[in-house]
Amino acid sequence: MDQIAVDRIYQSFAAQSMMATLGAKMVDVTSGVVRIEAPILPGARQQQGFGHAGLSFSIGDSAAGYAALTSLPLDMEVVTAEIKINLLAPARGQKLIAIGKVVKPGKRLCVVTADVFASDNGQETLIAILQGTMVPVPV
Repeated sequence: MDQIAVDRIYQSFAAQSMMATLGAKMVDVTSGVVRIEAPILPGARQQQGFGHAGLSFSIGDSAAGYAALTSLPLDMEVVTAEIKINLLAPARGQKLIAIGKVVKPGKRLCVVTADVFASDNGQETLIAILQGTMVPVPV
């Protein structure tokens, strides 16, 4: 990936007010793979004190979508057509890490996945798996 493509993804991410609200940061972009991290803030917890599934879903969806965007030309964007989540364990810890990956790139549909981990004092636990379809759309 060239620097222009990487910069465009970081700029697009910075424009997402939802990610800013959640305190999420894009920490790595490579061809077909994007990593997003978010703290488990007091406002993003569920009733038992764990990170809310909505936080896992939000950063997983964004990581998967931006992974798809790494495979597209600069005049295209993506939107989520469908995405599902399997929750595997409670989100215990200080932050969540979502790693989005492209399974199959395409001009009409991109199949993507994301693994979401909870980091608790440096120990990472897989807490969710997402799989979905992104649709390329003109900018």
